[in-house]
Amino acid sequence: MRIIRSIKKLRQFVKNAKRKGKTIGFVPTMGYLHEGHLSLLREAKKDCDICVVSIFVNPIQFGPKEDFSRYPRDIKRDKFLLKSAGADIIFYPSIKIMYPPGFLTFVVIERLSDVLCGNSRPGHFKGVTTVVTKLFNIVQADIAYFGQKDIQQSIIIQKMVEDLNMPLKIKLMPIVREIDGLAMSSRNVYLFPQQRSDAVILWQALKKAKQMINMGERSSQAIISSIKKLICTKKRVRIDYIDCVSIDNLTSLRKLKGRVIIALAVWIGKVRLIDNIIVRA
Repeated sequence: MRIIRSIKKLRQFVKNAKRKGKTIGFVPTMGYLHEGHLSLLREAKKDCDICVVSIFVNPIQFGPKEDFSRYPRDIKRDKFLLKSAGADIIFYPSIKIMYPPGFLTFVVIERLSDVLCGNSRPGHFKGVTTVVTKLFNIVQADIAYFGQKDIQQSIIIQKMVEDLNMPLKIKLMPIVREIDGLAMSSRNVYLFPQQRSDAVILWQALKKAKQMINMGERSSQAIISSIKKLICTKKRVRIDYIDCVSIDNLTSLRKLKGRVIIALAVWIGKVRLIDNIIVRA
């Protein structure tokens, strides 16, 4: 496994690999890796000859009052995990390399970036799509892998790839959960023991939504009201949003029909967690 910090060196490596007919799988991350990230890497290894994982905590996707400075980082641990899982290349650039002085160009996906997390984190997806565009241009992968936990991000990136005619495939992989159902996230490390216990209510709420749909409920208002009531049984929990949206365009639905995302974001103390399920109504 090689660690490359230079854009020029990574491009040369990819160029040489492609000249030999090798395919490239790419997993973009912000580090502090967990089993969810490693599941993406393992899928990339099944599909492709060479697996590139980027580690870059992207400053422009954090708001002024968000947790960029304290976002968990542990490059030693990440290197060990990636080597054990069989990564070929870690791309580990500095902020200065990714955003040199005078950087002025941003990528914006309209409308899809304004709902759900975009509504409560203005500018977040502008930062995501900008850095992902740069990474796609640098890595020149054949397939890029994203997790369903960040479903809105994945849908936005897929739309960006289609609209800008980028020559790669986006592969969405299932959420990886802890034994009790909590979606794996680098931010889970922030949770105190009681908060960690309370956080399981997110998965319980989503399972309840699925149960209601399986029993024939199609009113989004009824579903949202029911799972909101369940989440609010935890005193330390504050709801950011709960919504039922179309998987095609993230439009809020009154009546559920077809493939639907039940998505939520919840504050537990000072930690904001997101989760979702995809159901067929």
